[in-house]
Formats: sequence, structure tokens, C-alpha cells
Amino acid sequence: MTQSATTSHYFVESPSTRALVIGAIGVVFGDIGTSPLYSLKECFSKDHGIPFSPEAVLGIISLLFWAMIVVVSIKYVLFVMRADNNGEGGVLALMALALRTAAPRSRMARLIMMSAIFGACMFYGDAVITPAISVLSAVEGLEIAAPALSHFVIPITLSILCVLFFIQRHGTSAVGKLFGPIMVVWFLALGGLGIFHLVQAPDILKAINPWYGISFLIEHSLLAFIVLGSVFLVLTGAEALYIDMGHFGAKPIRYGWFALVMPCLMLNYFGQGALLLGNPQAIENPFYLMVPEMLQLPMVLLATAATVIASQAVISGAFSLTSQAIQLGFLPRMRILYTSAAEIGQIYLPVINWALLVLVIAVVLSFRKSENLAAAYGIAVTTTMLITTFLAVIVMRRFWKWNRVLVTLLGASFLIVDLSFFAANLLKVAEGGWFPLLMGSTAFFLLMTWHSGRKLLRARSLEDGIPLEPFIAGLLAHPPHRVEGTAVFLTGSTESVPVSLLHNLKHNRVLHERVVFLSFVTRDIPYVDDNQRLTCKDLGGGVFILASEYGFKETPDVNRVLDLAQRKLDMHFELMETSFFIARETVIPSKLPGMSMWRERLFAWMHQNGAKPSDFFSIPANRVVELGTKVEI
Repeated sequence: MTQSATTSHYFVESPSTRALVIGAIGVVFGDIGTSPLYSLKECFSKDHGIPFSPEAVLGIISLLFWAMIVVVSIKYVLFVMRADNNGEGGVLALMALALRTAAPRSRMARLIMMSAIFGACMFYGDAVITPAISVLSAVEGLEIAAPALSHFVIPITLSILCVLFFIQRHGTSAVGKLFGPIMVVWFLALGGLGIFHLVQAPDILKAINPWYGISFLIEHSLLAFIVLGSVFLVLTGAEALYIDMGHFGAKPIRYGWFALVMPCLMLNYFGQGALLLGNPQAIENPFYLMVPEMLQLPMVLLATAATVIASQAVISGAFSLTSQAIQLGFLPRMRILYTSAAEIGQIYLPVINWALLVLVIAVVLSFRKSENLAAAYGIAVTTTMLITTFLAVIVMRRFWKWNRVLVTLLGASFLIVDLSFFAANLLKVAEGGWFPLLMGSTAFFLLMTWHSGRKLLRARSLEDGIPLEPFIAGLLAHPPHRVEGTAVFLTGSTESVPVSLLHNLKHNRVLHERVVFLSFVTRDIPYVDDNQRLTCKDLGGGVFILASEYGFKETPDVNRVLDLAQRKLDMHFELMETSFFIARETVIPSKLPGMSMWRERLFAWMHQNGAKPSDFFSIPANRVVELGTKVEI
């Protein structure tokens, strides 16, 4: 089976929708499913100054309920998930759709691209905070279940997180089989606890009436606006429904949400509210205090397992996002390891893994409590949600050609909600919200520096380059000595002569019997079918231009391209008679027009420390010839 078929059509070949729904519950809903651990407690934080009262409980539960209905059920599940790029979702897939409606290199195209990239960069902040707050909030249950162990919360949290990051290099396929059943048990436990307390205080069901939420906002005005930043915590993880759509398909995610996840989450939030109506002191930790005493320790273990699963989802998401950014030309090449022979989407990036671990440990040691981390949580997610709405409106109007009035009404409604949550979270910048903003902004700066530097590098190469086809025609008219074997020259552009060929002719004064100029082209779709992957142009004299197209969720592989060329194009390659020529460029910052000198130095450093092309493209090490060249930018 081909790589594209394996991944993009995974949900077609799975044995049943039921299995896919369980798989989706294990992967997609981990983040949003662990929000009950800390969301309601944070809404009544002493920092907000909201006086505790039955009306306040009803108002906040009403806001939680309707936030989940409007943002998750209506915006994401019913509308945004329609915007799939060959089955794939996420802000980068949405960017690809929106860019098709804008003229290339136009101001609108640049705005779309920069917005989407910034939204994607904010995910890195989420990938650091989610493991820290999730595992920390679960282990904090020991303060309720076993108070004598409360001073072990930080060491236990760090130990769990270290183990989680250390096992990444071994892959998650074996553990992944347990994710679905564990999360099903988790959600059933959430729902069961909710029902247990609802029966004792059914008055909490009045909160379904939106007027209670509106009255709360009117009565408490500014304080209620601040509380919105905590209300938003119930929505963290909603973006995952869209990002992971390509793994399971939209239908299993919708089934999982409406049939199990949303009802159980709603029951638990209402159950926590019912507990607070009868026992206001439970605000100390409403989630664990709603659990019967004899079940508190097992619930800590189950919650810890659920938070590890939620953390695994964002870590894998960070790997996937980085791989996509590399393919789209926003990051230098990095070493990518495949951890599963069956699932091509399971990858491991050592640099990203260890960087995340260091940052997560630093965050836990700095914030120490989940309630302190809650202030930092939310700003990254609200930013991405706001950008998703902006791009979705463009796709609805320009790509789908929906009615202008309908798009305006939908867009305005979603933007009002998103902007309200975004503004409320901005108030938490000084309390910790600066951290994800700093992380996202730093990542955005690095990505844009690399993207701009690559454009400069390409422009300089084209300025100094020699047109390929006329050069080959002249070379074949008066050829140098031809030697046996095949020479494959990897090139970023098939319009100009690769520097590696010029150096080879200059120093070795020979030309191989067969010469192949191989280039990799990244398309704006996630996967390319093998039947459409290769195009070949015969320049005569045993010289060919071979272009291999890849989707932004695939990683080029030279061995696979050569194998495909043999099967599809009848081009036979004997690996031991084939040499691969690569130009190893050294970037020299200069005062030529382009970026500022310090950004050029940063780009040169990133370029120098990127993975070797031979490693990234999986070229046999003993068949590579690297030729150095210097390029001023």
C-alpha cells in the first residue's frame, strides 16, 4: 500500500466506524476531556473576586454549557470541519484552501499565510502547557485522596512527564491501542459522577437557560468578563477535533462528540455545579471532592492516565506540525524518525522532543500549581481559534461561494464569541499568559526568518544560475568523457544548472552515462497519490529531469522515488552504480538588499545546523558526493 493511501484513506479501510469512534475518543478528545479537572475551580478563583452564591454557580455553569455548544458543537463540529483539504484539517490545511482564493504574492495571500503560520506557532505554547497543567492537576488529587503525600505532587508530576517524553522515541502504537478504552472509561466515569450529584441537586439544570449566564455577565460586569478567561478553559482542545480529522474522518469524530464526549462532559460540569450548590466549601477542588472518598485514589490514577493521553496527543501534534512546517519551507530540515512500520503518520523528532521536555519541566517548576498555570493556558488556544474563524470565513465566502449574508451572520457570531474569549484571556498576560505569547512569537519569528532567508537564497541562486536546458544542449553537443553509472543531482530548481554539476565538471571533467536532475516539489495538499507523484522530461543523451511531488504531510524519500520511477517510468536504477551529488551551501551574510544583518546571521546559523540533505532524504551514506559552495545573501 502506498504512503498516501495508508494515511489519508485510513478511515476508509478501518474495520468499522465503531472502532474509529473509539480511536478518536482516545486521541482527539484527550485535551478537552481533562478540562473538568481544573476549569470550574479556576472560575471561582480568589483572584477573580467573584462572591460565591447559588446565582453565581448557575451563571457560570450556564456560560460553560453555552460556550461548549456554540464554539465546539456548532462552530467546529458543524461548520469548520467541513473545510477539509483532501480529508485533512488544521490551520495549515485551512490556509492551503484560503490561499487558493487569493492571487499569488498578493497582499491578501501574505496576510492569509502569516495569520495561519502565527496560529500554528501558538500551538507550540499549547504543546508545552497542556502536559504541565494536565498532569499536575491530576496528581494534585493526592492532596485530597492522600494529604500526607501532597509534598510529592511536583516530583511525581516531573517523573511522569520525563517518562512520557523518554518513551516517545519508541513510538506509541502499542500504548495507543489502550488510549481509546481508557478514555471511554474516563468519560463514563465523568458522566457517572455528574449524574450522582445531579440527582441530589437537580436545580442546577436551570443553568441550561442562557438567561442565567447573561444575568451573571450583566450583574458582575468587569469581574464576569475576567471570569470568561477561565470559562474558556472548558474549550481547550476543541482545535484538536479539526486538526486530527485526517486520522479518523469527520464522521467518527462527530459521532464520538455527540454520543459520548459532550454528554459526559456536560453531566460532569453540571454535577460539579450541583455539588457546589449543596457544599460551597467544595470549591477548593470540586472535581475530586465530587468523588466518593473510597474511590478518590483510583480516580487520581485514572485521571493521571487520561492526562498522559491528552499530553501525548499534543506532543504528537507538535511533531506533525513541525514536519509540515519543514515541508512547506518554514523550518530547516530536521532528523525525522518513523516509529511505526504500519502507520506512516507516527513520527519522532528528537530536537522537538527534548526542547519540549526542557520547557515543560521549567514550566512545572516555575508555576508549581495548576491554578497558576491556568492563567497561562488559554491565550494560545484563543489566538488559534480566532485565526481559524478568519480563515474559515474566507473559505466559506470565496472558496465555497456561500451566500454573503449567511457568511456574514456566521462569521460575525463566531468572531464576537472568539474576540470575547481572546480579550478576556489578554487580561491574564501579566499572570502567565506572556509565556505562550512569547513562545508563539519566538517560533513565528524563527519560521518567518527561515522562510524569508530561503526566498533570498533562491533568488541569489537564480540570479547567478545558468539556464539548465540550453546548457545541457551545449554540453551534449561537445560532451566531456562519459563514465559508466548514473549520477543523480538533487536540485531545488530544475530551471538552472545545479552547482554540484558545475563543480563535478570543473574538478572531475566527466559526465555519467545517465544523468538525473531530481527535485522535490511540495504541493498545497496533505498527500499526493503515487500515480501522480512523478513527472519525467527527457533532455536527450541520457539526461533526464525527474520531479517528485509530495504533500505537506509527507517526507521525501529518495529510495522510494527511485523505486517508484522503476515501476512507473521504467527507469532502472542499480543502487551500487548510482552516485548522488548534493551541493552543500554555506550562507554568507552580507550588506546586499534583503534582511537585516542580524537576521541573516540567524538564518545562516539555522541553515548550518539543519539536518544534512543525505540524512533527511534517506540517501545511502556511501553513495553521496557533497560539493561545497558559498552563497551571499
